[in-house]
Amino acid sequence: MAEHTIKALRPETWPDFEALVERTGGLFSGCWCVHFHHGVPDGRGEDESNRDFKKRMVDAGIAHAALVYDGPDAVAWAEYGTPEELPNIHHRKQYDAETVTPPDYRITCINVTRSHRKQGFGRLALLGAVDLIAQDGGGVVEGYPHDMATRDPAKKMSDSFLYNLTRKTYEDAGFTYVRPKGQQNCVMSKVVEPAS
Repeated sequence: MAEHTIKALRPETWPDFEALVERTGGLFSGCWCVHFHHGVPDGRGEDESNRDFKKRMVDAGIAHAALVYDGPDAVAWAEYGTPEELPNIHHRKQYDAETVTPPDYRITCINVTRSHRKQGFGRLALLGAVDLIAQDGGGVVEGYPHDMATRDPAKKMSDSFLYNLTRKTYEDAGFTYVRPKGQQNCVMSKVVEPAS
């Protein structure tokens, strides 16, 4: 990897995130990484586009992400936030039934543009999110990666469907396995100390 930097998604970095999303065709069928925000107070308006909803969440300080830059362009991101900011996780019913204490933060989506996949940018986005959480005071952080050990090895999975990396990547970043979530994901946890 050449030079890279990590910046927080904020109103001033919104144009970089917007350019990244537009280069990828709107992410997952035009999602704009809003799926996990559904259920927030003052949620998405009836006629509000995904883009406008995401922009409003960023402007309100509700949507957070670590943006990874390759030169001047953002090429990867990791979405994170409190459970109140990101209430709509996959397998929510199972998760709620098995959770005793909710985390302070959760990491819900990590994505890398196609041209930069398999080069470590996803790992950089994950570490960037952890660092930004530390700067915000730290706490218990959960992620919900794909547990490749539970997959049928005969079935191929496109990189584009790995919306939150793999269990191994989280383990390499210091997260601990907690339990399965759904059929092919798991709950991973890490205590992040406040930045000094």
